[in-house]
Amino acid sequence: MKHPMDFSEYLELTQLQADYASAVDSGNWDLWPEFFTDKAIYKLQPRENHERGFPLATLAFDSKAMLRDRVYGIKETLFHDPYYQRHVVGAPVIRQRDEAGIHCESNYAVFRTKLNGLSTVFNVGRYLDIIVRTPQGLKFAQRLCIYDSEMIPNSIIYPI
Repeated sequence: MKHPMDFSEYLELTQLQADYASAVDSGNWDLWPEFFTDKAIYKLQPRENHERGFPLATLAFDSKAMLRDRVYGIKETLFHDPYYQRHVVGAPVIRQRDEAGIHCESNYAVFRTKLNGLSTVFNVGRYLDIIVRTPQGLKFAQRLCIYDSEMIPNSIIYPI
């Protein structure tokens, strides 16, 4: 099923994905919430729970304000071994366009590098996004990060 989109709009969509990855890889956590609408949904959820329709998620936020709270936690209250992360994101596949926005899917892989160690594969899955046009440009109304493995490190601190 085709979902018409001109090249400039598709380029804007892929730029949003690239800018998001660059922002969360930069460690400038204040940038992260600005990619979302005020009532955005962000979830990090195992594939099995998602496919079975189970609501349990590793992280679940339902507003930009909650994302800002997470940023505060990352910067001020969470104690952990610092690490770098690097996202590799595939081209978005448009699944549907409707009054809710552009529904698209992108594969991702996140690599983690601890300050005293080698880079390792940290998290792999797909983003299921609903993206809307706002006066500030395209924003995520929903970003579901559906990760493939049930096995994850004992904590996920930074956004995927």
